Amino acid sequence: MAMGAQYDLVIRGGEIADGTGGETYMGDVAVKDGRIAAIGKVDGSGVEEIDARGRIVTPGFVDVHTHYDGQAIWSRHLAPSSSHGVTTAVMGNCGVGFAPCRKADHELLIKVMEGVEDIPGVVMAEGLDWHWESFTEYLDAVEAGQRDIDVAAYLPHSPLRVFVMGTRGAEREPATAEDLARMRELAREAMEAGAVGFSSSRLNIHRTADGGKIPSFEAPADELKAIAMGMKDAGSGTLQMVLDAPYRAWADEVGILVDIAEACERPATFSMINGNHDVNSWRSAIAQVEAANARGAHVTAQVLPRPIGLLSGLELSINPFVLCPSFAPIADLPLEEKLAAMRDPAMRAQLLSEPMDGGHPLAMLGRSWKWMFPLGETPNYTPERDECILSLAQAAGVTPEEWAYDYLVAGDGRNMILGALANFPECRIDALEEMLKHPDCVIGLGDGGAHYGAICDASYPTFLLTHWVRKLGKISVAEAAEILAAKPARALGFRDRGVLRVGAKADINVIDLTAMHLPAPHIERDLPAGGRRLDQRAKGYDATIVSGTIIRRFDQPTGALPGRLVRSGQLAA
Repeated sequence: MAMGAQYDLVIRGGEIADGTGGETYMGDVAVKDGRIAAIGKVDGSGVEEIDARGRIVTPGFVDVHTHYDGQAIWSRHLAPSSSHGVTTAVMGNCGVGFAPCRKADHELLIKVMEGVEDIPGVVMAEGLDWHWESFTEYLDAVEAGQRDIDVAAYLPHSPLRVFVMGTRGAEREPATAEDLARMRELAREAMEAGAVGFSSSRLNIHRTADGGKIPSFEAPADELKAIAMGMKDAGSGTLQMVLDAPYRAWADEVGILVDIAEACERPATFSMINGNHDVNSWRSAIAQVEAANARGAHVTAQVLPRPIGLLSGLELSINPFVLCPSFAPIADLPLEEKLAAMRDPAMRAQLLSEPMDGGHPLAMLGRSWKWMFPLGETPNYTPERDECILSLAQAAGVTPEEWAYDYLVAGDGRNMILGALANFPECRIDALEEMLKHPDCVIGLGDGGAHYGAICDASYPTFLLTHWVRKLGKISVAEAAEILAAKPARALGFRDRGVLRVGAKADINVIDLTAMHLPAPHIERDLPAGGRRLDQRAKGYDATIVSGTIIRRFDQPTGALPGRLVRSGQLAA
């Protein structure tokens, strides 16, 4: 510890990628009272100093698409995101969440989150104390907690609809003029309380735990527009939507979003994937975005830097046999007992002979053999075409079902299969480079805090750095810092973070790019009620800093919990 130190923290001699997209430069970064106090040659000493020679220094990353609505209540660590350089996470996406909510509707919202976001109902029942009803009270509950990184929240459509309309809202009945007026009023109140926007989902595969359609599905554009006008009334907020593409045409879906955004005169953002069956499927969507922005709108398309990854495994929510009738009796057994049952030749023969029953739309994708690949201990998110299970089975002279069965029961039974559901036409991700660099696209779709047993894409910052920057060299370090920090911060109006400059919030990463490594996801059983979740850690983050406090050092948590709720009225630098 330096005596008489001028700064709280000084990061010395790093290669600074400040988030502006400009060239990197060598220098120091000094922090005082949670803000960046100096950049360049810093002569004064710090109470604590980090030697960043040979390291990259970037702004903390901003993840605009997460579902930590529950985890932010019951946990102090927003993993996996905080393990991958994320210092601000935006939750409440896709129109689902836990507020506003009356006591009578707790079970309904649990079923929605269980179905849409694969969070076990028992986890939410035990982990949420529900000492809120209004959205403002929910924000207060989040603010009262302690956690490692900052969070911000959207007002979600499904809870809002049920709160205002009760059973009529849950059963997707049309909203009356009075309903619409009340939802608009509550949207305004939520923005004024600090919500960063309003979110909704139109996606067909977003279903409740019992297979029903969620309250917001197929809500008419007039309803969405009425609620969005609450943001206009408040003068703040971003519209976030998951559109029903590819089930419906991009032109129609993006057209609805743009119409609403132009009517409420607020920014808008939506999830955009590149379909596996058409390498150019995203171009019609981005063309509409470009045209809208040329007219004065502010619309961004959220993209992931790798294939959308549905993970299958015997410990996970989905595997190729989960919908077979004979699997049901063993589905909830401990892994060792499940393995013993599946290694019985009679059970193997039975499961291989059975067709799948109907079930959750994601589970129904569990035999898309052309797009399914063994993940491996060092995960390969860009496998070759001949590495798919269909090709491997043909080479081995067995059916894909037989190959997958034997792979899953091999070893300790923890093998995982990657289902590349999108962003992987012709088994290539080349188009993603253009998407990531497009001025109207913003990185996201990590879904941290959700899909606990099926998806672990929250590690995307580390993938971008190891694959696009280090391995391929198609994205520079300077571009990566802008993509991961500055662009998403701008998209949500976070003016106090995302760029390293004097006066900005001191959210910083110190990264050893040469040593960076992304191991395979693994199971943790640290949720309420002993629930399991997929986690994925990383190597290469020498330090992650939130508001000037080091929350992780050499890939391990320090125990510091400086994370706070970000309210929309507190975003000025």
